[in-house]
Amino acid sequence: MKTILVLCVLIAAVYARPEATYDTRYDNFDVESLVENVRLLKSYGHCFLGTGPCTPEGSAFKKTIPDALQTGCGKCSPRQRHLIRVVVNGFQTKTPDIWKQLVKKEDPNGEFKETFTRFLKASD
Repeated sequence: MKTILVLCVLIAAVYARPEATYDTRYDNFDVESLVENVRLLKSYGHCFLGTGPCTPEGSAFKKTIPDALQTGCGKCSPRQRHLIRVVVNGFQTKTPDIWKQLVKKEDPNGEFKETFTRFLKASD
């Protein structure tokens, strides 16, 4: 009986623990094409801001933005870290107004600026 109880507790713990990494479903997303197309980049920016429609990918990315920002992409795989750095650089250089709005929306008090900036500059 104790063995069954211990097994049930272990199974519950595995299912209750938070995910170690983000969903890898979109790890092959072509961010270079996104960043090269300013119109499309703006569309994703408006999705993230909640001022425009979202694609399925945009909706998935939008859900992870707050956590990735707060943790400096702590749950990101190496591929996801690359993707985020490319997209952020695209927003910063090609649509700086949208980037400012995203920063204001997601980190209005600048609480995570240092952590996220350190993540962006890292070369892992």
